[in-house]
Amino acid sequence: MTLRAALSCHRPIVSAAILELRDKVIEGGSINRDEASSLITAEGAALFDLFAAANSIREHFKGDTIDLCSILSARAGGCSEDCAFCAQSSISAAPVDRYPLKTPSAVKTAAIKARTNKSKRFCVVTGGRSVSDRDLEKITAMVAAIKEARLSPCATLGFINAEQLAALMDVGLNRYHHNIETSAGFFPNVCTTHSFADKLRTIGTVKAAGCSLCSGGIFGMGETWADRLDMALLLRDLEVDSVPINFLTPIDGTKMGGRPTLDPLEALKIIAVYRLILPGKEIRICGGRLQTLGQLNSFIFMAGADGLLIGNYLTTQGRAAADDLQLIAALGLRYD
Repeated sequence: MTLRAALSCHRPIVSAAILELRDKVIEGGSINRDEASSLITAEGAALFDLFAAANSIREHFKGDTIDLCSILSARAGGCSEDCAFCAQSSISAAPVDRYPLKTPSAVKTAAIKARTNKSKRFCVVTGGRSVSDRDLEKITAMVAAIKEARLSPCATLGFINAEQLAALMDVGLNRYHHNIETSAGFFPNVCTTHSFADKLRTIGTVKAAGCSLCSGGIFGMGETWADRLDMALLLRDLEVDSVPINFLTPIDGTKMGGRPTLDPLEALKIIAVYRLILPGKEIRICGGRLQTLGQLNSFIFMAGADGLLIGNYLTTQGRAAADDLQLIAALGLRYD
């Protein structure tokens, strides 16, 4: 079946059509929504051909280097937002630690440890809608400390204005992380205390400042494939630099605590489709990786990923860094 035929019917895409799209992307072209929609029909052997195509595109645009990052929760508890997936949400009954802003010295100690685990980037994360100007003074000291630890500083502070972002960039902030989480259409199912437009305004602030932007979302929240494609195509339009892919870890006490985890092959298909839509961007696998993929965790790079969050997450445990480094080496890949 040709690609044209695959797009004109509802039958699963076949290997020849996948290879045609792979070559189009490697030659510098972009796939359109219809072509992306055809990819999600891949089944059986064709699904593994999709993974192989995504891997070829990763190798072409990103080489054999895996970009590693780590995060630190610099403040937790007391969030005013009602995000349905989050243990720190205002509507969550999940037990979580609560603590004020950590000290810059504590952040630097954590950054140095992350560097020994081969992280290239280190991100400070504060729970909540935004940070006050008074708290920002402490956070600028954290960013400077990360820079002193010889890592690339990143921050996740919620909504931010241009003046706050400029202050952080002045002390070395390299990247700002602000997930859109899902599509605009599905977003009201995720959060009602802020809007998708609010998200886009902060992204606009980051882009206008010339700061590197990390933005992606969470999969397995009940969204459709149409939502997933909407998000990928928007991220392409926004020209983000890094796309974190998280898989929902259902947490008891949250609104989404009863949801099942995604099928591992579906999760890998998401990675592969995102690689074809966003061929030159960092596709970074983050939260929910082990809980969702299990024994198929080792397939993430072969499905097109070139970035990884190592260590623990915000309210859930990750994998031992040594195990991830061993996996990268076993696959013939490397890290900076």
